[in-house]
Amino acid sequence: MSPELERFQRALLEHAERTPHAIALWGDHRQVDYATLMVEVGNRQQQLREERVKVVALALDNGVDSMLWDLAILFEELTCLALPPFFSSAQHQHCLEQSQAGLVIAEPHLETSLQVAGYAKSGAFWRRDPRGQDRMHEGTAKLTFTSGTTGTPKGVCLSADSILRVTRELDQASRGTDPRHHLALLPLAILLENIGCYAALYAGATLSLPSQKTLGIQGANGVDTPQLLGFLASRMPQSLILVPQLLQLLVSAAEHKAFDPRHLRFAAVGGARVSEALLLRAQRAGLPVFEGYGLSECASVVCLNQPDAHRPGSVGKPLPHVQIRLAADGEVLIKGSTLLGYLGDSPHTDQWWPSGDLGEFDPQGFLYLKGRKKHQFVTSFGRNVNPEWVEAELTQCGHIAQAFVYGEALPGNHALLWPHEPDCPDEQLAAAVAQANEALPDYAQVHRWSRLEHPFTPANGLLTANGRPRRDAIVERYHAQLTQWPCAEETAS
Repeated sequence: MSPELERFQRALLEHAERTPHAIALWGDHRQVDYATLMVEVGNRQQQLREERVKVVALALDNGVDSMLWDLAILFEELTCLALPPFFSSAQHQHCLEQSQAGLVIAEPHLETSLQVAGYAKSGAFWRRDPRGQDRMHEGTAKLTFTSGTTGTPKGVCLSADSILRVTRELDQASRGTDPRHHLALLPLAILLENIGCYAALYAGATLSLPSQKTLGIQGANGVDTPQLLGFLASRMPQSLILVPQLLQLLVSAAEHKAFDPRHLRFAAVGGARVSEALLLRAQRAGLPVFEGYGLSECASVVCLNQPDAHRPGSVGKPLPHVQIRLAADGEVLIKGSTLLGYLGDSPHTDQWWPSGDLGEFDPQGFLYLKGRKKHQFVTSFGRNVNPEWVEAELTQCGHIAQAFVYGEALPGNHALLWPHEPDCPDEQLAAAVAQANEALPDYAQVHRWSRLEHPFTPANGLLTANGRPRRDAIVERYHAQLTQWPCAEETAS
């Protein structure tokens, strides 16, 4: 067992001895105290041992059971593949095929797609014998697939030591405010939330794990606002992990006296760029919000604002387990807790990981991000989207000649469209968008679209000579139109 894994296990056993009746896990209808936690985990470890598999996929909604299985897989030193609920069926099948998962623990509604993928029900599990080459890096504890910059997201292989080192640093970062009750708003399949939950257990706090349905969260960007606010009022958590869109929702609710933030002690926000204006609004509304920055390839969080080192607009200072420097072009390079490698690729041996993000440090060591080197954007729900993927779906539908998709820090994606035929009615364009959306997971779908008055051409500076869109020029020309969006409360309800 690795040193960090032993340390985490020892911490949980100590909580069981010192505070045996303290609630460790609190789901929709079930609670598990610290005395029972490791017993339950041990029972599941034995079940996994009897199955003799290397890779276990979890396709469960948040809840007590999902965390118990997660911990059992971790302590049994198997590889855990967490399947995001917002992935499409095709993406789930891609992840299962690439990982060669021999065992799947899934929600009942996934039965058909698992059968199509060749899995057969065996008690509480879905089983399939490996039928391809083992492409997993040795020592992989977590296999996390990016949220899908394309239809076939890449698998990031992470060791237990990397993940749990970040876990300890998050625990230390929040110690100043001592939150004793963390509520998981995001799916456990999202690495940031998964590690946040581990940090809560490291601290001996209560971890609330309501299902996404109970919270009123549907898919990648749908929220029943009254239901979510009602649940938060009933549980009164002291710490949360937020993506920008959820922060916007809570800030607006607090400003309208529909959410009381006084019980909150520490709310981390990340996953996408957060405007300084929103952070200042949160501060005025009484939300103790601390922006951070991380990426899956570095086991999630690498920078974080903290109560004693806080600079709104920055992503904070590097955590002690990493070093960060800037390349000559301003790209953020990270050393520490990096991936073992991408699934199926050669091992990662370089000490420094090129993040693809541009940044700068202020004299006090706070990091400010200045955008990405590539075209990929991140929605305000923290979902990575490659616009070229979505644009290809749109232009393959018959009626659309040109498409440009934008969603940076927005609750949904906005497309600019030019039809093949100038007299093409809007109804046909709408039908083409709907057709394209059927092939896309909800976070990559087009939520709003506008018809262009003129096509992109090299002559108007919006197209390169070889026919590629000049993205910066298009965003500059159509910025007001692309970023026009209903208020967060309307969008999320």
